[in-house]
Amino acid sequence: MSDVIEQNPKLSIGERRTVTIDDVGFGGEGVARIGDFVVFVPFVLVDEEVEVEITEVKKRFARARLLRILRASPHRVTPLCPYFGDCGGCQYQHIDYATQLQLKHKQICDLFQRVGGFAAAESIVPVIPCPQPYGYRNRIMIRSQWDKFKQGLNIGFIRADNRLVVDIQECKIAEPALNEQIRHVRAHPPPKGGIKVVLRVAPEGWEVPKDSFFQNNFFLLPELVNTVREFLRAGGARFLVDAYCGVGFFSVELADLVERYAGVELDQLAIQAARRNAAARDRRNGEFLAGRTEALLPGLLDRFSPGATAVLLDPPRTGCPAESLELLRSTRPRQVIYVSCHPATMARDLNILCGGDVFELVKVTPLDMFPQTGHVECVANLRLKSPGGSR
Repeated sequence: MSDVIEQNPKLSIGERRTVTIDDVGFGGEGVARIGDFVVFVPFVLVDEEVEVEITEVKKRFARARLLRILRASPHRVTPLCPYFGDCGGCQYQHIDYATQLQLKHKQICDLFQRVGGFAAAESIVPVIPCPQPYGYRNRIMIRSQWDKFKQGLNIGFIRADNRLVVDIQECKIAEPALNEQIRHVRAHPPPKGGIKVVLRVAPEGWEVPKDSFFQNNFFLLPELVNTVREFLRAGGARFLVDAYCGVGFFSVELADLVERYAGVELDQLAIQAARRNAAARDRRNGEFLAGRTEALLPGLLDRFSPGATAVLLDPPRTGCPAESLELLRSTRPRQVIYVSCHPATMARDLNILCGGDVFELVKVTPLDMFPQTGHVECVANLRLKSPGGSR
């Protein structure tokens, strides 16, 4: 503890400092150091020299807001959005797109080494770019909040630096149809503050209940499906268990590669929609089951045989419950394909699955489903390594 105190330069809130950015961490915060003490700064790039104002001081780190760029990176660009820096939706509009992709790849590699304990990053291929880095989001949530200073509603997104709402006219990363919907909401505002409004462009040919999940980027969706298809095809499984299947997107898209499939989802409305989505595409070689993955997976693997089964995981960004991971380690399916929008929790879960040489990480393919933001989608291919896994 005394070492930490000696390293702390006794910064005070409101103090101004000039720092050089050493790195940009996952999520978008730049990392600077004053001595050995870490200071996090948003909206910067590596090697930039910037003037900052300290906004928060902890024992082991501080946070600061950007005041001035004294030496700019050659990869800095002018953001398209006038709300960038205030709105909390985007973190990378100040970075040219090619550099965003390189930055995300480095962040994923770092997380897999630091959180996942994977010694090398050879299994992580470069990030697949989005063909449309702006105007791609098909779902957004805008909020209303009473502004006592202007005596009116702010309608928009949560700020980057606090929980207040930034009043917006449009969103540059949203599809044009959603910006039309924003204008409609602004013309017919909610009756009071505190109301959330979800705006969505429905995926063509898919039934998706109002609160059910669907990928938010139609432009890169074909690449996501192709990535999972190639992993499944290479694995040679005859059966597929699609855990956290939602409205059955992956099950329906992959059904032609396997003899039988089963989708598992807790959301009853999503399961009903999944059955109708499969019927609409004449996918008759599977079923959708409502319930917890942990409860249904053992029975499905008994029926299908683990040695011939691939399990597809597409959990929330919090990752898989420990119970699910231990279940996979004990039942030992032939292949696990893990889809995640949060590389840190993914790396944590893969570390558990690969522990004791049960599974082997073959490949990770990142896809930039979220350009201009600190988020990225990854698909990991795990193959059974431990003997005795098949029967």
